[in-house]
Amino acid sequence: MSELKKTSIGGQALIEGVMMRGPRKTAMAVRSPEGEIQMEEWETASPSVWYKKAPFVRGIFNMVDTFRLGYKCLMRSAEIAGLEEEEDEEPSKLEKLLGDKFFSFLAGVAMVLGVLLAVGLFVVLPTLLVGLLRQVVEIPFVLTVVEGGSKILLFVGYLALVSRMKEIHRVFEYHGAEHKTIACYEAGEELTVENVAKHRRFHPRCGTSFLLIVVIVSILLSSLVSWDNVVIRVVLKILLLPVVVGVAYEIIKLAGRYDNILTRLVSAPGLWLQRLTTQEPDEGQMACAIAAMEAVIPEQEGEDRW
Repeated sequence: MSELKKTSIGGQALIEGVMMRGPRKTAMAVRSPEGEIQMEEWETASPSVWYKKAPFVRGIFNMVDTFRLGYKCLMRSAEIAGLEEEEDEEPSKLEKLLGDKFFSFLAGVAMVLGVLLAVGLFVVLPTLLVGLLRQVVEIPFVLTVVEGGSKILLFVGYLALVSRMKEIHRVFEYHGAEHKTIACYEAGEELTVENVAKHRRFHPRCGTSFLLIVVIVSILLSSLVSWDNVVIRVVLKILLLPVVVGVAYEIIKLAGRYDNILTRLVSAPGLWLQRLTTQEPDEGQMACAIAAMEAVIPEQEGEDRW
């Protein structure tokens, strides 16, 4: 087999479908209630401003863009899959006021609330709980280790719990289809269900791996913040979040670009965690991922090089 290529094409699992984002096009393939694959395609917005390309700065802006696009596609896939509200239901006053902008407004509010929940659960809560130990343990290093361990336990426990939900489990199957399809493409094989099925559902350039690296980097940087005042520590950690995301983004970029002992060690925890966030897909799910992938492969060979 020829040497594996590494593509910049990435994707996201949706409700009954997959979104793929290439250098020129972005596409989503969603299975309708009638069983047909419905495609939607649009041009990929290229980063034209310096802060979306500058190392250590680009991470936070690219993450926000990814979340925004991902949530938009997730909402749209729910509509295509038949999970939208009944059309004859009386619209609320807010819907009447905002009109066509209502769902964009709703998506923005949901994304902000999601970020606040994540910050509260994985940043504020561990610090406040471990801060109570200061009455017994006063060694900063020990407190930081306990805080870091609690963060990882919360993160893994949260993923383990949501993976048991029937609806989320099915999304994780599409996540597996996305990874296997990208792996098949990187192996230089024809994109067929049979070829895709042979590949592993774990991939080093995954959002799950990125989030775990964010947690680990935040633990390391937290060791530099004083425990003298728990409230100040929480505030400083929140202010450090853009730095944490920026560093984590560069690490995942390097881990995806090179294949050596160091990058394998960096990727290993994320690959293990993907046992929770990906599941083996069926043929129909792989067909969706293939349809989305084929739509975004650039005509010029090598344009999508990682």
